[in-house]
Amino acid sequence: MTDKQVKIPGPDHPISIEANPSRVVVKVGGKIIADTSAALTLREASYPPVQYIPRRDVDMAALTRSEHNSYCPYKGDASYYSIPVGGDRSRDAVWTYEAPFEAMAQIKDYVAFYPDRVDEIS
Repeated sequence: MTDKQVKIPGPDHPISIEANPSRVVVKVGGKIIADTSAALTLREASYPPVQYIPRRDVDMAALTRSEHNSYCPYKGDASYYSIPVGGDRSRDAVWTYEAPFEAMAQIKDYVAFYPDRVDEIS
């Protein structure tokens, strides 16, 4: 087993997290899956911004935990959820860092959605 590399965001790979003052709503299959005014916008290097939504504002009963997982050297281990009402398209549509690295502690207890695996993020 290899040790996972841990990296700290910096000038070569900047990551910023800031409160999003706007309401964020996620819909799948005509159903509202998340509705919040407390989203965090994470901007990482050259990637598009991602909205992280507090779990308390997500219909977690509409999600099914997946066996899929991934690793980010800046954030840590990610767990995934599927949204059954969205069918195959919404498989592994949601990710979360349940124990993020210290530098990314703000996103603990938040989830994010792949925009192409849901009907709408507005």
